Amino acid sequence: MQIVAVVGSKKSGKTTTTENLIKELTERGYKVAAIKHISEPDFTIDTARKDTWKFAKAGAETIISVAANEIATIEKGTTENLSLDRLLKKCRDNDVVLIEGLKKLVALNSNIPKIVVAKSKREAVNALETFKPVLAFSGLYSTETFSSEAPYADGLKNPKKLADIVEKAILKK
Repeated sequence: MQIVAVVGSKKSGKTTTTENLIKELTERGYKVAAIKHISEPDFTIDTARKDTWKFAKAGAETIISVAANEIATIEKGTTENLSLDRLLKKCRDNDVVLIEGLKKLVALNSNIPKIVVAKSKREAVNALETFKPVLAFSGLYSTETFSSEAPYADGLKNPKKLADIVEKAILKK
């Protein structure tokens, strides 16, 4: 299983870049998992007054919902000391895991290549210091004239090029 993180500032295009990359890689035959960091402190996937919510309110720490076309696992508890390894174990049957966000967990992890979605030159320059290694740049700011070894591929307009970079660098199909 290979891992790629998609990082950048708010409203930079991380979600669309990740979505387009998932589409491209799955069309190429890869099994893709996605991990999404949601920074809203009160967000919950559980719906108030539904059965899973009732089970959690009754004290269940893990609730598994099984429907006709999906299985969802809800784990109640703090994410303050959450490890990346714990999240990745849930994705073990995939070829590639795309992580959107979780900047603190992935920033300096040299085993995880990063796609930096940048809105400005300043963001791109800062990313070279903050996120190592940078696999590619994407986003509104084109780094094509920028002095970096990491190529630029607009994941919003040309996701095929970005998927080519990921495939060549880490998937080697």
